[in-house]
Formats: sequence, C-alpha cells, structure tokens
Amino acid sequence: MATTATETRTDAKAPVIIDLGKQRRKRIKDLRRGTGRLADEINGCVEELKAAGTLSSSAQTVVVVVREKRRRISSLIPGL
Repeated sequence: MATTATETRTDAKAPVIIDLGKQRRKRIKDLRRGTGRLADEINGCVEELKAAGTLSSSAQTVVVVVREKRRRISSLIPGL
C-alpha cells in the first residue's frame, strides 16, 4: 500500500530552531569546531529547553541559524 501526502507520522516532532543572528566569522569558525562562545550559548539553550520540558532529553533535531556579518570595505581604497 502506498503512502499518500496527507498521512503524517505520529512520532515526528517539529525541529527546534535557535537563531543566533549575525555573528563574526571567527565565532562561526569556532562553532563549526564545537568550541567558543556560540557553542556555549547553544548548549545553554538546549539545557534550558530540557529543564523547561520543551525539549525531551532524547531529542536529536536542533537547527542553528547563524549569519555571517558582512565585512566593512576599507575607505582607503579609491573608487569604492
């Protein structure tokens, strides 16, 4: 029997999305390595959600949104 688009999984939960806004390139690199201030902030958010009961202790889906700040163009270069 084929499944249709109207059927939904009952055990599927919505992912948790943490938006950290615009951050510097260095902080994003540290986050990719699993270290730094942003990683600490994410771990703190996840622990807070677990303590509040919003996030189960066995949850695995957490989406982190981070945007890199644009670099400022130096005004020393003529014509820009």
